[in-house]
Amino acid sequence: MGLFKMLLSSLGLSSNSKKVRIVCVGLDNSGKTTIIAHLKPKKAVTQEIVPTVGFNVEEFQKSGLYFTIFDMSGQGRYRNLWEHYYKDVGGIIFCIDSTDALRMCVAKDELEQMLQHQDLRSVPLLFFANKMDLPTAKQPVECVSLLELDRITDKPWHIAASNALTGEGIDAGIAWLADQMQRAWRK
Repeated sequence: MGLFKMLLSSLGLSSNSKKVRIVCVGLDNSGKTTIIAHLKPKKAVTQEIVPTVGFNVEEFQKSGLYFTIFDMSGQGRYRNLWEHYYKDVGGIIFCIDSTDALRMCVAKDELEQMLQHQDLRSVPLLFFANKMDLPTAKQPVECVSLLELDRITDKPWHIAASNALTGEGIDAGIAWLADQMQRAWRK
């Protein structure tokens, strides 16, 4: 068995990897699907990203974990579906379009509703302040203020500046989320 485990490990397929469920939410056009496309193995990435209708499910390995990510549509008529996927999640990714100052209050309302859900009591939250490459992007500290993230005191959270098109900031954010989930398992 030792040789088999070494072979799996060298291929990035460690048999000790935990399986985690993640829900990726945020308003439409915030970059959720593009961020997830960056996380997938390069051979699995499709070139064309289209708006998500309902949800998509993606599976891949990253940071020593097997991820199943539910990419939820951010269109208004689908946001009520988010809560049906909260049960047994290890983490939440909340994407913010940092250039969309007009809808920041809508994102805040959706976040507040999500935070009240009983299945998310101690689930870590990773916020991606996305589209940092654009000149009108609000810095992460401004997003924290607008969304009042500093009021979240009952669970770990982190905000990462990101550019989904280049992948900047995404791997570091996912590494933080993976670390938080692994800490929770050790308790």
